[in-house]
Amino acid sequence: MFITINNLQINYHASGTGKNIILLHGWGAQISSFKPVHQYLENNLRVYSLDLPGFGKSDPPPESWGTAEYTHLVQQFIHELGIKNPIIMGHSFGGRIAIRLALIETIHKLILVDSAGIKPKRKLNYYLKVYAYKLLKNVAQLPILKHVFKKMLESVQKKAGSKDYQNASGVMRTTLIKVVNEDLTELLPQIKAPTLLMWGENDQATPVSDGQLMEQLIPDAGLVVLKNAGHFSYLDKLNEFLLIISSFLKDDMNQ
Repeated sequence: MFITINNLQINYHASGTGKNIILLHGWGAQISSFKPVHQYLENNLRVYSLDLPGFGKSDPPPESWGTAEYTHLVQQFIHELGIKNPIIMGHSFGGRIAIRLALIETIHKLILVDSAGIKPKRKLNYYLKVYAYKLLKNVAQLPILKHVFKKMLESVQKKAGSKDYQNASGVMRTTLIKVVNEDLTELLPQIKAPTLLMWGENDQATPVSDGQLMEQLIPDAGLVVLKNAGHFSYLDKLNEFLLIISSFLKDDMNQ
């Protein structure tokens, strides 16, 4: 199904009956990423999964967006469909949106899965690479050196960028840069909804330490770490994941 929000075609899937829950996927993912979770929850809840702008079948944003713009769009999605007091589940990048959404929308519960939102502490080597790249980029703008440095700049860019950065292009690449540099730490103490934090113990993208910090800062939060699971902990340990969220949503799923 599609819905038009701010001239953007947004693809979504809705099924089931009961309390409302919205699933927000991570960067580079789409509706299908949460498919097994969606299919499980639809037996007891009204479940909404959507392709965020720039992913799956949804239109890309018209310009570089940060999480505030993504959050505003999801809020409009909620209002357009008349979704009341939803449960929000966000994975990784979707967790960033879920955190912001919890501050501006009335939500029933919050589930953050290997969530992004805490800016990582960088080592000196990282900053040296970044500044070297920026210097090379500035030098490459000089007309006399443009052709000489073009291939060198492209080579450095490929080596320095993350896999997500390399796979993104155009407006989504600049959006990624904007998003990953946002630090939402100061927003966490403002979350009022009961919050379940789910993490893979071997998560390399958003380490367990991020989840531990979120547990400390969010007033009503509990952290569950899944053994032998990575950044996609909900897929790595699907059965355990479903059992734990079922316990967290027990009162909601029995209505």
